[in-house]
Amino acid sequence: MKNISFAIVALVILLANNTFAQTKREPASFGRAEYIEVEENVKLHVTDIGEGRPIVLIHGWPLSDAMYEYQYQYLGRKGFRVIGITLRGFGKSDKPYGRYDFDVFSDDIKTVLEKLEIKDAVLGGFSMGGAVVIHYVTKYNSAHVSKLALFGAAAPSWTERDGFPHGVPMVAANGLIQSTMTNRPDLIESFGAGFPAKEGNISKNMEKWLENINLEASPYAITESITALRDLDLRPELSKISIPVAIFHGIYDKNCSFALAEELQKGIKDSYIIRFEKSGHTLFIEEMEKFNTELEKFSSN
Repeated sequence: MKNISFAIVALVILLANNTFAQTKREPASFGRAEYIEVEENVKLHVTDIGEGRPIVLIHGWPLSDAMYEYQYQYLGRKGFRVIGITLRGFGKSDKPYGRYDFDVFSDDIKTVLEKLEIKDAVLGGFSMGGAVVIHYVTKYNSAHVSKLALFGAAAPSWTERDGFPHGVPMVAANGLIQSTMTNRPDLIESFGAGFPAKEGNISKNMEKWLENINLEASPYAITESITALRDLDLRPELSKISIPVAIFHGIYDKNCSFALAEELQKGIKDSYIIRFEKSGHTLFIEEMEKFNTELEKFSSN
């Protein structure tokens, strides 16, 4: 009988200790949301790492915020809060039927920044994301943002226009759009293979990684958004930008020629170009150390 009583007492003590231990457990996370609702039934995926001055990063077409993996790793340990926003239709964000244009993307970014209560951010955009962030700062007068960084930006015009011979020929843009509707896997493979300055600049595993990210996008969204990019002309907007701007661009970029960087520099007052002498479109991988340290330097001043 004594043995039974002792066992009961021991069990009560054990249960009490477990209960006490559970109540004392501190949360491991910082409580930051991975998904943020921007309108009814539409949530965007957000990567939110580190503490300090915010750096907000917008991906290119048809990537997602996952493309900035090595910027999160670096800058998050350098005293910055690094926030990657995946645009609707891409990556892990919701993919609703509807509009996919630069007003929608800009509205979504503003909603995310408002909900996160972001101030004094450095806003960066790659490729199509470069056009998105230019549109954002001009539409919303740089709300929540004090600096702008453009990475291989598909701007001020991704396509050739009257008086602007620097973009992609319209026939090539239309062919690419058609391929999104008829042969998307081959298009993405060829598109990704053309990212680096030359074969071997990034590993085959890196190419495959980027290709896999691209394939996560909604087929509908990639067609609609690249069509909107074809029709977008930001040249009249450049003079409205009044915050510091750094233009990161690979001199061997085959997707968005270096001439686009020069046109951006001409159109944006007091902007400057950081040349990536060994890079094509994937400057964030091809010259990763330089990309990260230059972005750190720009964001610290």
